Parts: sequence; C-alpha cells; structure tokens
Amino acid sequence: MRAAVLREFGAPLEIAEVAVAAPGAGEVAVRIAASGVCGSDIKALDGKSPVVRHLPCVLGHESAGVVEQVGPGVANVRPGDHVVIAMNGPCGRCRACARGRAYLCSGKARMSAIMGVFPDGSTRLSLGGDAVRPYIGIGAFAERAVVAEAMCVKVAKDAPLDLLALTACGVVTGYGAVVNTANVEPGTSVLVVGCGGVGLNVIQGAVLAGATTIIAADVVESKLRLAERFGATHTLIADDLPKQVGEIVRGGTDYAFDVTGVPEVLTKAFAATQPGGTTVMVGSPAAGQNLQIPPGQLFGSRRLMGTQGGDATPARDLPILADLYRRGRLDLDGLVSERVPLDQINEAIAHVRGGAVARSVIVFD
Repeated sequence: MRAAVLREFGAPLEIAEVAVAAPGAGEVAVRIAASGVCGSDIKALDGKSPVVRHLPCVLGHESAGVVEQVGPGVANVRPGDHVVIAMNGPCGRCRACARGRAYLCSGKARMSAIMGVFPDGSTRLSLGGDAVRPYIGIGAFAERAVVAEAMCVKVAKDAPLDLLALTACGVVTGYGAVVNTANVEPGTSVLVVGCGGVGLNVIQGAVLAGATTIIAADVVESKLRLAERFGATHTLIADDLPKQVGEIVRGGTDYAFDVTGVPEVLTKAFAATQPGGTTVMVGSPAAGQNLQIPPGQLFGSRRLMGTQGGDATPARDLPILADLYRRGRLDLDGLVSERVPLDQINEAIAHVRGGAVARSVIVFD
C-alpha cells in the first residue's frame, strides 16, 4: 500500500510503498477512506510525542474506512462493514474498564497499541524489511490499517466516512470534555480558549449540554467567526482573560476549557472561573512544561481537571455522535476546511501548523 512514512523527526513525510501483513487473531484490516490531520500527529512528527520513540512510523489516527479482512476470532465486524477507528480499544477486563472508565484502560493490548505495536511486540507493516510502527496502533495516513477489533466501531453504510472520521478524535475529545469530564449543566456559562478543530467541538458540546453563555477566545479573528457558527454567544481576542471574561459574566464562568496546551493560558483560563467553577485542560502541553496556579485560587472550591480523549467510551460515544450528525444537531461539515489526497499531506500539515484550517482531511479513492 501507499503510506506517508515518518523517517526522521521534523522532516517531511515520505510517500512510500509499505508492505502490509494479513490481520492476526482478533485483528481487522481496514481500507482507509479518510483521515483528519490532528495536532497530535504534528507533535509526533516534531518528535514531541512521548509515544513515538521508534522510526519509521506511519502517523494518522483520526480515521474511518471499510473492513477488508478479519483475523481469526473477530465477531463484531465483517468485510464490507463501514467503521470509525477509535483511538483506543478497551480490554473490558482491567480495573478501569470494570469501573466504567474505558478511557483509562490499562489492558496489555491497549498499552501496546499506544506504542505502535501488538502485545507480542510486532507490527503488520514493513518497509524494506524493517518494521514500521503505526501511530497509536492505527497509522491512518495510509491506504490501509490493521487494528485491534475493539478499535472498530461500526457505522451505517450510507454515512459519510470523510466526516465521521473526525468523530474519532477531534469531535469526541471536544464533546466528551464537556459531557463526560466536566458534566456541564444546562443554563451555565462556559469559556473555551483555543478555537481550532477540538475547540470548536467543545463549543458544540456546550451547546448540546444546554450552556446559555458560551465565550470563545482565540488570538486569530477568523477562528472566532467560525466559533460563532458553532454556537459561541460571545467572542474575544484572548489577552487578559480574567478581566475580559469578568466583563461578560460577573465573577467568572462556571466552566473553562483550555484547548491550547499552553500552561500560561491554562492558568489564565482557571483564573477566569468563579468560585465553584471547573477548568478542564483539553490541549496537552509539551513534555517537561510545568503549570503554576496560585494556591489561593483553589479556595472557593475551584476544580482543575484533565481529560483523555474526552474520557470517551468509543462503543458508546461514537454512535451517539453519528446519530447527532444524522439528526442535524452536530455540525461536521463545517469542520472540514479542505480535502486533499495523500500526495499533498505535507501541504495539509503546513496548513494546520499555520492555523489556517479547522481540519484538513486526507481522502482516499
């Protein structure tokens, strides 16, 4: 198959012919229809991801496609099924899964997939005889992916795969941060800092949760206009967030979501909440960075939380998102700024780096 291969951190991806082995027991081969370009892919490309330590690697993880082949023991999907590939495949047996926290699964298969291998340390991809690791067990910047069955969430065959691919990461992360992590209540106020692909879905999640004041903050004016489309009631160019937000909601917001991954911005977002408020760190800071919060701000029962992929359970949340889209309550079309072929992936990455797009989507014939 053709795939975009990362051979050297910081270098452009190389389109190469990669060998793909047949799926093993409990594995599924998926012909990729579309894959979104996510900020996490760019961090991995730049060598800033703690889970990409071995090259060569095929990046890409926000994806959907059609099942081509299944390995022994696969029961829930079959060739011809349309699937969204979830970022994780919970084992259903570990302590976290037993407590209903599939997003914290510590099963061997999931932990191995995060590092780009199956539990026995192998991959199904090779290039010139050398093993190639798929990013977090997916590697969707390629014509095919071989993944664990638990990562495949079946969707209707008439659903647009180029749009549903976005639910696998950006959409479920933003929506889940609101609905699963923060449990935003109807009638409350919300601040969203960073209005890229994930931030827009935090805004959508806040709308669906019934928040009545939704403040979008960014440093790029065009992103604020897009935020209004997705439901922001107020927009502002981010500067002195506590002061700016206080002029809209006296005392600060009930909830704040930082999607930038910049510790200093998270500190300001936290300070922009009122006593009893909740702040969720959605964007992931680079390794080695620290957060400084004045201890006095924690008084008044303010809470600071993190989220991992929107704390989602894929088998539950991805079908919900697909249904919301089908009923016209979730805007996926507006998230796609461009659709490009695999050969133009480096140009798409440049567009994402420049902040000019909500989502670039790599599409395959």
